[in-house]
Parts: sequence; C-alpha cells; structure tokens
Amino acid sequence: MMHPVTARTTLATSRKTAALTSTLRRGFATTSARSNYSDTISNLAQGPQSNVVVQGFTGKASTVHTSISLSMGTNVVAGTSPNKAGTSHHDRPVFSSIKEILDAGIKVDATSIFVPPALAADAIIEAIEAEVPLIVSIAEGVPVKDQYRVMERLHSQNKSRLVGANSPGYCNPLGCRMGISPMITCAPGPVGIASRSGTLSYEASWATKALGQSYIIGLGGDFYPGTRTAEALEFLMSDSDTEAIVLAGEIGGCMEEEVYELLNDQRCKYREGGKFKKPIVGFVAGLNTPPGQMFGHAGAIWRDGTGSAIEKRKMWESVGIRMADAIADVGKLIEEEMRKYGVPVNKA
Repeated sequence: MMHPVTARTTLATSRKTAALTSTLRRGFATTSARSNYSDTISNLAQGPQSNVVVQGFTGKASTVHTSISLSMGTNVVAGTSPNKAGTSHHDRPVFSSIKEILDAGIKVDATSIFVPPALAADAIIEAIEAEVPLIVSIAEGVPVKDQYRVMERLHSQNKSRLVGANSPGYCNPLGCRMGISPMITCAPGPVGIASRSGTLSYEASWATKALGQSYIIGLGGDFYPGTRTAEALEFLMSDSDTEAIVLAGEIGGCMEEEVYELLNDQRCKYREGGKFKKPIVGFVAGLNTPPGQMFGHAGAIWRDGTGSAIEKRKMWESVGIRMADAIADVGKLIEEEMRKYGVPVNKA
C-alpha cells in the first residue's frame, strides 16, 4: 500500500486527469446520445458466429491477415474495396461500401478496417453510420484532427463500439480474430486481456497461453482510442466467460488513472467482501522513460511529473491490483490469483 501522503498526492493528480478527460469527452458531442456510448460496451462480445466484414479487403496486409483469421475460424462474410466491387476475394463477395453489403441482405456484426491512416477516419465513420456493432481499426498515425472527427461521431450515438485506431486487433480465441494479432499466442480459456500496446498484448497473451484467454483486446496507442482501459475492464468484469483479468498500461494519458478512479470508488460494483469479484493482475510499461520521451507511439508520453509509469503503478497497487514487474510474469501471477479466488486452473 502507498504512504498516506503519496496516496493523497496521487489521488489529487488522478482527479485532475480524470476531470480533463471528462471535459474533452463533453466537447466531442452535443446530442443526448453522447452519454449512452457506454451502452455499446457489450458489443465487445463477439465470437465464431459473428458476421465479420473487412474494409480495405483486397489490400496486401488485409489479404494476409484475413487468410490467418479465416484459418482460425473467423466468420468473414464479405469485404469492401471500391475499385474491385463486384468481384470476389478469399471466396467472399467484394462490395464498394458497407451500405451495399447491408443492402444485399448480409448481416454485419463487426468490421476490421485495413486502410491507410489518411483514409481511416472516413472508413470508421462509414461503419458508424451503418451502425456496425464493433469496429476494429488498425491504422497507426491517424491525424489528430481526424481522430477528433471520429470521436465526435462516436460519442454522438449508441450503436457502434470502436476499438482503435492504432489497434493491434481483437481476438476471441474460440474463433473471432480481427487485426494483426499473432495466433500463436492465443488459446481458448478464462483470462481476459486489455492492453494499450500491441507488443504488450502479444506478450501478455503468450504468458497466459497455457491458461487460455476469453478475449484479447488491443485498445490502441493513439491519443483518443475508441475504447479506453476502464471500459475494457468493465466489459471483462461483466463477461461470463472471463474469470480473471490482465491489464497492461503504459506512460502517458490518463487511462490508467481512470481505472484507479473506477476501482477506488466506494460504490464500485466490481468489489465484494473486500476484494475484486475477479482476480486482476496489472503491468505498466515505461518505468525508466524520461519526461518528454515518446515511448513507442503517440499516446505514450509523459511530462511535468504526471502520467509516469511509477505513478500509474502506485495507483493500481493502492486499489488492490497485483502488479507484475515484467510482462512475462503476468501468467504466473494471474494463475496464483486464480487459485486464491478458487477459479479452476486447467493448463494446456
């Protein structure tokens, strides 16, 4: 536990960052639907029966990763590529837009977006307008002004949930993969993983492969991700297939502080009998990163003593999250926590 003075300082900082985040969110939308974007958290529950489409279907990266997803059992039903509409790819029909897919009578539960950064915002907004329940966007380097456009549309509705941009992907190891996450790290099981960093999500998946995972959610490393760590935690806490949780954070931003605020609330519904309802293990990367240094991607940067990995780690420890010193340790630690909680451990 933290020293009382440190805890008070940390709490004050977290409240400032959370307040800033709230202010930014209020600026993204003006309709009453804005407050209901949280209704879409449950859209993160996709599986082998989900109808998945791919935007940018015929591109090189998309072709490779769609093939991998199909081999895993992902139910890819169609794709979009405006210049190749009317053809087929991977034995699936190609359309010019998601609207055309829907007009053809094909149900769409999720979309995986493989388009360049300059086109990503338009592709995401197209999916939002089509009310696709889950949108996964891979592109890194989406211009900040475009991220604002996406956030404005996203928080003005309550039908679509975005993961990304700059997401490594989304995976339900039972058979629903969108993005570029490696299959070799995945196996069906009870551990839910949420990570800002792609690399950390791969490492956490590999470390927990023997236990198996329910969902692996790569939140993305840009400044304004469509799904934040606290939202992913809420989903995993509520999901019946998830019995243990691994969270991977990093320097910069305030998503880790939001997790602290959520779990530190005395009315927190995820606590019972003085402990979490499900075991949680955390890791925060960037302990040795100097102020002002970008750590891998746009959102991973800290200044003026706020947003540091040390501060974030202390916050998580103070609310009872068991912290790993290395990402490779999360498998061992979550197994220990599962045994403490009486969660069945069936290692492959």
